[in-house]
Amino acid sequence: MLIHAVVWLRTETHRLSAAAANALRQADASGDIYVSAISLIELRYLVEKGRVAPDTLRAIEDGIDDPATALRLMPVDRAVSDALAKVARADVPDMPDRIIAATATHLGLPLAGARRQNQDFRRHNDLVGRLAKLIEA
Repeated sequence: MLIHAVVWLRTETHRLSAAAANALRQADASGDIYVSAISLIELRYLVEKGRVAPDTLRAIEDGIDDPATALRLMPVDRAVSDALAKVARADVPDMPDRIIAATATHLGLPLAGARRQNQDFRRHNDLVGRLAKLIEA
């Protein structure tokens, strides 16, 4: 899941699509929300630019550090790098978002994001579904 979506779930729900907000609420209540390390880095950058409150970053970091929450930090590692080859730049042109999509591809998970990103992520989620079917066959 995109860290911005997690932030917006807690602060600005109107920025999420209904499907993304619902998926995040369900994951928050009953499962895990995987956060790519690149998302945490982006969030810190937005704090430095004054676009996100420092308390928001601290709350997300605290959530990641607390094993009782649904937030799980995923590293950007060799497996994510390898999965990047499966995420077409034409489908997800922004590199941080492409790294997030590659993390989801590696984990075989869908993505939730902001409304403006939903089209790129819908393409990615379709790809993950097709890859899962190939693996199961």
